[in-house]
Amino acid sequence: MTASTSTASPTDTSDVILARIADILATRLPARGGDPATSYVAKLFSKGPDAALKKIGEEATELVMAVKDQQPERIVAETADLWFHCLVVLTEHGLRPEQVLAELARREGVSGLQEKASRNP
Repeated sequence: MTASTSTASPTDTSDVILARIADILATRLPARGGDPATSYVAKLFSKGPDAALKKIGEEATELVMAVKDQQPERIVAETADLWFHCLVVLTEHGLRPEQVLAELARREGVSGLQEKASRNP
């Protein structure tokens, strides 16, 4: 399976989809033989961490513009682009989407003000 080939099933849950994408991204790491000549993600990795961070900034800006323009289809597409590049950064740092989902689950039902106050400064 390539990053551009979808094997999503209608019964796949979001966590399964995110985990599968993360597994694919990990194969694009230089240490795992990711080839910048054949893979967009391997090319990002080869450029160093700032390349993926720059893409996150670009995608976040595009999402903001889609929201301001009130274009629902673009909002969804730009959110997907932003999430994808966040997954790239997680992979680059040896982290998994399951860790992010666990953190969101931990915060679920907690007041945002209360959660923010509980963080270490």
